[in-house]
Amino acid sequence: MRRYARTPVIAFGQQYGTSRAASTIRKAVKENTIRYETITLQQGQRLDTLAGEYYGDGRWWWIIAAASNIGWGLQVPPGTYIVIPNIEDTTQIVG
Repeated sequence: MRRYARTPVIAFGQQYGTSRAASTIRKAVKENTIRYETITLQQGQRLDTLAGEYYGDGRWWWIIAAASNIGWGLQVPPGTYIVIPNIEDTTQIVG
């Protein structure tokens, strides 16, 4: 297995996501410098399925996790407040 085989890829496949990207996303949401939508997680919803719905690719779940400041779990309890950043704004700030 390659070293980065499980590492998220950002910039439409051009570079790997890091904790630096996650902190940049959290900061942008906090400072309101990117557009985002908020939802309350419903029973049966997961971050990867939300990423698939909003971004067209479930592998981008970590962007939602970073913006929501919930860590790196795909399964989050129902009722959790979720922040879904605009993907175009997000790729501009993280590369």
